[in-house]
Amino acid sequence: MHTQVTEFRRTALTALLDRVVWNTPVIDIHTHLYDPLMGGLLLWGIDELLVYHYLVAEAFRRIETPYENFWRLTKTEQADIVWNELFVKHSPISEACRGVLTTLHRLGLDPRQRDLALLRKWFAQWDQERYVNRCLELANVRTVYMTNSPFDDAEHSVWQKGFLRDERFVAALRVDPILVNWPEAGAKLRQWGYEVSEGFSRHTISEIRRFLADWSHRIKARYMMVSLPPEFTCDETSDCASLIRGAVLPHCRDFNMPFALMLGVKRAVNPGLQLAGDAMGRSDLSTLAHLCANYPENRFLVTVLSRENQHELCVLARKFRNLHVFGCWWFTNVPVLIEETTRMRLELIGTSFTAQHSDARVIDQLIYKWEHSRKVLAKVLLDKYSDIAAAGWEPTAAEVERDVKQLLGGAFEEFLKTATE
Repeated sequence: MHTQVTEFRRTALTALLDRVVWNTPVIDIHTHLYDPLMGGLLLWGIDELLVYHYLVAEAFRRIETPYENFWRLTKTEQADIVWNELFVKHSPISEACRGVLTTLHRLGLDPRQRDLALLRKWFAQWDQERYVNRCLELANVRTVYMTNSPFDDAEHSVWQKGFLRDERFVAALRVDPILVNWPEAGAKLRQWGYEVSEGFSRHTISEIRRFLADWSHRIKARYMMVSLPPEFTCDETSDCASLIRGAVLPHCRDFNMPFALMLGVKRAVNPGLQLAGDAMGRSDLSTLAHLCANYPENRFLVTVLSRENQHELCVLARKFRNLHVFGCWWFTNVPVLIEETTRMRLELIGTSFTAQHSDARVIDQLIYKWEHSRKVLAKVLLDKYSDIAAAGWEPTAAEVERDVKQLLGGAFEEFLKTATE
């Protein structure tokens, strides 16, 4: 009888989770998408899905075409190659390929026809505004956080001219060039009228902070962010550490902005693959511990690229309340690792983290990335709630709704509010 009751409760809990997890709107706290009113910067459609760098890297495992020959092709020709190699000649089993299929299926298309020309014809019927609305609706995404770099020439000019903002798309200020390639970034700042020198004099630091302030105001940035290599440290002699201490952290304190650190990327291990040529490595998180301990007035949003760093990051989150853990980034954004990581985080820090971010570069990807992640989240929460129910704690529907809201962006919003108090 006890077993029957338990199975009944688990069935009811499954139904509750299916409803809540799928119906809770998402705050997608990190993407590479753009406000639709930024024009051609926002990518969408079947060809953009197929030439996404995840699929390009996979396709090059199948083809002998020299890299430079591939990049000389038009986007349509590149997409033809990816489709033929990964969807026609071989089964589309990888997560990146499955993502394309999920997206097409949710849009009401039938990929079993294996007809790329027919798919292109369907996408050609849409205008950008209607299509963006459709993708956000299908993904049930309420807010999209962009990644905005003043050092991107195309983006820089759009922000300089100004445009009417779509309130669903909010900005995050990316400062990678300043922190990882100061000489080149410094030259840009001088070109834009900021009086900086190669060394970090008081005046140069002041001018860097003026630049950060100007752009934080211009784009209405909610947080500042950087992607850093595994070897990142707070070495007193490094440009990166000097700039973080002297300019970035003071700016974030003054503007009540969290500083997002995405740790563990190795850039261009295979330059021939272009954007697809980056890899990963294990980071030394003692640097993160140092930042959290020595700058308690700053708030840090952190995700790590290496699976081996996930446990240590969770432990650090238990020690430092100014550290907010988020998402499964890039190579960890596959179901097997999302499930493992989400279970570990729930068991170590409860619901005080953001379960996922899409990292989407093409608006269509919101559809599959959130569908796949929601499935994993519902599965993991079912087990966790069943565990506490077996210990005598029956979660109510309202409590489940509260928890899921936290995991899908609510905890992040609370963290932002804390930073602005």
